[in-house]
Amino acid sequence: MTTALPVGERRRWSADGGFRPAPVGGPVDVVDSWLVSDGRVVAPEAHAERFTSACAALFSVPRERTSAFLRAAARRVPASGRWFPRMELTVVEGEFVFHLWVRPAPARGTGVRVWVYDGPDRRLHPTVKGPDLEWLTRVRSAALGRGADEAVLLSGDGLLVEGATTALLWWRDDTLCVPDATRLDLLPSVTRRTLLRIAADSGTRVVDVCDRPEDVSGLETWAVNALHGIRPVRAWAGAAVTAGPAPRAALWQARLEASAAVPHPA
Repeated sequence: MTTALPVGERRRWSADGGFRPAPVGGPVDVVDSWLVSDGRVVAPEAHAERFTSACAALFSVPRERTSAFLRAAARRVPASGRWFPRMELTVVEGEFVFHLWVRPAPARGTGVRVWVYDGPDRRLHPTVKGPDLEWLTRVRSAALGRGADEAVLLSGDGLLVEGATTALLWWRDDTLCVPDATRLDLLPSVTRRTLLRIAADSGTRVVDVCDRPEDVSGLETWAVNALHGIRPVRAWAGAAVTAGPAPRAALWQARLEASAAVPHPA
């Protein structure tokens, strides 16, 4: 049995399969994290594919090399308990460096207060998780300073895009609405993708929309990510929007958690 890594320590992976201590801090080019609960993950293959594809697309990292790192990393996450490991790729003087950071998962949030960011979206690579992490962290910090938990980004013409750390979905009657990825730059959220699969399996109607904040006033709105799953939006700041009740959230959260599986070795 492979020994789990020390909790809270960032480790650098080497081609021989070992993980050595590494300092915390510095730029990160590609990053991904997902919740591991007693060894089970929601859509583990989708998370692995997102990270692998980003490394290949931005830096031409061979997919086999990234897959080898992810296999080694998965064996170093404890098999019991709740964890939120972070996978990183950093390019240092042309060298590809992978890091793993085994972190305890914080308690799942049951609701979220959002602030509509009042500036332009300055992400350079909005469809990749990592390159714009520093800017997104600053935006979310600004939201925290305004008494909110999350910042919501708008497109240049004022359409709802996503949160700094979450994807957004909302309900209009019995229809699940998602921002239109053909018109908006969206991070390929694994949690959103999983919820859309659950919607298809349950016969729920889904539509792609281009809505402004005021269009969702009074509607059940979710901010979703891998750590928390579904968090209903309980309050809005920075826009004239009223948070709606969230009668569906508990059932869909249960469905999301039930989809978790033990990752298969790639």
